[in-house]
Amino acid sequence: MKGSRVIVSQVDGATANLVVQDEHSQQRLDAYIAAQLKPTMSRSQAQALIKQGRVVLNGIDVTKPSIRVKAHDVVEVRIPPPEKWDLEAEDIPLDIIYEDTDVLIINKPRGMVVHPAAGHRRGTLVNAILSHCPEIAGVGDEKRPGIVHRLDKDTTGLLVVAKNEIALRQLQAQMKTRAAKREYIALCKGRLGNDEGIVDAPIGRHPVDRKRMVAIRTESGIAPRTRTREAVTHWQVVTRFGSDYTLILARLCTGRTHQIRVHMSYVGHPVAGDLVYGKAGRRLSLSGQALHAFKLGVFMGDNYGEYREFTAPLPADFAEALLSLRNKHREELPSWLMI
Repeated sequence: MKGSRVIVSQVDGATANLVVQDEHSQQRLDAYIAAQLKPTMSRSQAQALIKQGRVVLNGIDVTKPSIRVKAHDVVEVRIPPPEKWDLEAEDIPLDIIYEDTDVLIINKPRGMVVHPAAGHRRGTLVNAILSHCPEIAGVGDEKRPGIVHRLDKDTTGLLVVAKNEIALRQLQAQMKTRAAKREYIALCKGRLGNDEGIVDAPIGRHPVDRKRMVAIRTESGIAPRTRTREAVTHWQVVTRFGSDYTLILARLCTGRTHQIRVHMSYVGHPVAGDLVYGKAGRRLSLSGQALHAFKLGVFMGDNYGEYREFTAPLPADFAEALLSLRNKHREELPSWLMI
């Protein structure tokens, strides 16, 4: 007899009871739970619940996501209530490049986290935005109101924030379809031989260090051990400083976590000052990685039919590093760097 699926509840803070159907036999437990409870649960969330002891299989607590389910198995998933963030508005200065009734474009400083997370409840960009425009509190995700895309803590530069739901959906769609343009200035270690290139290497979570990402080679046709997503970065040389460093302009064709940092390390030229993906410590008096979201182009205005581009000057430590390299190697820097 074919098994049946029964869900007592599929909402946070309750319990979901599942009976495995024949066609789902031999699936991994985490994959099975995620598939049955989508779109409210991802596979990573299912894995976390299993490891936390919140999943019961045939009356026995289990903690291994890799267990295979069988037809007619009974799976109980205890879903905790969502964490309450109670975001606070904080009077933190913002470097606002542009603002209208729909969008806010900000030049993010080094050292600022974009939104609250574990260990970063206060002092984030979101806390500052809530003070500047309190009405953004109900836009999109509860702990990331208005946030369309992110920058790493120590990456500087341009971010666009949506001030209402319509703007959020429009801007997210532009990011997804690659209609939005995002260009970064990066100082990379070593000398890149070609004047431009494309890094096309999928990126996924590092299998051991979960705080890091990793690019995976796929030319062999062998499936990677870690789940990856398409990641494409186009880069172009701006200036070379002997064999020490190369200044590049990098354009994101996709938007994965740490993408430029991972891709440039992948090709053997990590971003200067990057303590996660580079092998050496910081030099050139940089207080973080030499990566700056320099240019942002989005469609805005009436019916989002007007394309506009914005630029942001380099942070002081990045500019000083380039001036030092220019003087040492007697290389010219383009005027559009705005140093």
